[in-house]
Amino acid sequence: MNWLALITALIIMLAGLAGTVIPLLPGAPLIILGIVVYGLIDGFEIFSTGFWIGQAVLLILVFAVDYLAGAVGAKYYGGTKASVWGSIIGGLVGLLTLGPLGVILGPFLGAVTGELIARQPFKQAVKSGIGTLIGFAGGAVVKMIIEMAMIAWFLLVIF
Repeated sequence: MNWLALITALIIMLAGLAGTVIPLLPGAPLIILGIVVYGLIDGFEIFSTGFWIGQAVLLILVFAVDYLAGAVGAKYYGGTKASVWGSIIGGLVGLLTLGPLGVILGPFLGAVTGELIARQPFKQAVKSGIGTLIGFAGGAVVKMIIEMAMIAWFLLVIF
């Protein structure tokens, strides 16, 4: 085993874990990058096709949690379909217009806007928006668990 490869990969992966709570860093993609860097330094032979497919599935799951957690939170807090769709659209628009901060603000503002468009009272609209923030926090926990599983799987393969 190449210790330089392992240490480099782990530093990149730890940055990925930090990215779960710091919107400036792309969490799961950095974990995949850490695996690729390890492979570039020490060789890819150790990684099976099943490993790569599994890691890709986990990566997609992380992205799904990212986009759906706010919507689930909005719905749980009494939001209508308008707030759920608003939080999803708001997340995408927020990311594109506000960058990393938009990942948090976009779903909140989208849920509130969706509820107001659906003619819900302002108090309910804000409650749905808060639900998206709570969903985002819960999603971060789920993403962290998935990302730690990605790293654990990597470590099991190389050791």
